[in-house]
Amino acid sequence: MVSSQNFVAFFIASAIIILVPGPSVLFTVARGIAWGRATAVLTTLGNTLGTYLLAVVVAVGLGPLIAHSAIAATMLQLAGGTYLVYLGIDAYRHRRAHANAMVSNVGARPNVLATIRQGFVVGVLNPKSLIFFTAVFPHFVDRSRGHVTVQLLVYGTVFSGMAFISDGTWGFIAGTAREWLSADPKRLVAMRVVGAGVMTTLGLLVAGSALGL
Repeated sequence: MVSSQNFVAFFIASAIIILVPGPSVLFTVARGIAWGRATAVLTTLGNTLGTYLLAVVVAVGLGPLIAHSAIAATMLQLAGGTYLVYLGIDAYRHRRAHANAMVSNVGARPNVLATIRQGFVVGVLNPKSLIFFTAVFPHFVDRSRGHVTVQLLVYGTVFSGMAFISDGTWGFIAGTAREWLSADPKRLVAMRVVGAGVMTTLGLLVAGSALGL
């Protein structure tokens, strides 16, 4: 149903966007620095559940539209690519503020359910995931194979699983190296700069692909 060529390309694109330190990663890292590895991993679990729900909603809503309109898919890609560029520029402009926020996450440690719930909210409201699902997913759909909604669901499931592994690793590392990370905010700033560059580049590639460049 999903072509192997498209799947490989999707996997690579997903890995790139997932590794970029976006809102979910920043939130998880902040939790790891503040309260350790267990809280960071539970945050990732909630975040992944929220991300997957978002993927399902997008797949069900966009599947029929993409299946019947190549123009709609192109417009979604163009809009999404443009917004990814905006997110990258915004991440660079606010790199120091984001870094300071990651090391100032203080207060009482939340319980298990509260941690998962808070991660879930961040996942559902994550603009990076929403734009990726609506703009980038259609690029890997093979309309000639039919079952577009099912293809989108497959991509959403794979993306969510990859995100859990990646974000969980970020959180585990942050929880382990919490003192090293919080000792020098410049390390977090550097991480944010790299993320901003990758996000901007990906946005340009997506927009360029939509325009046939």
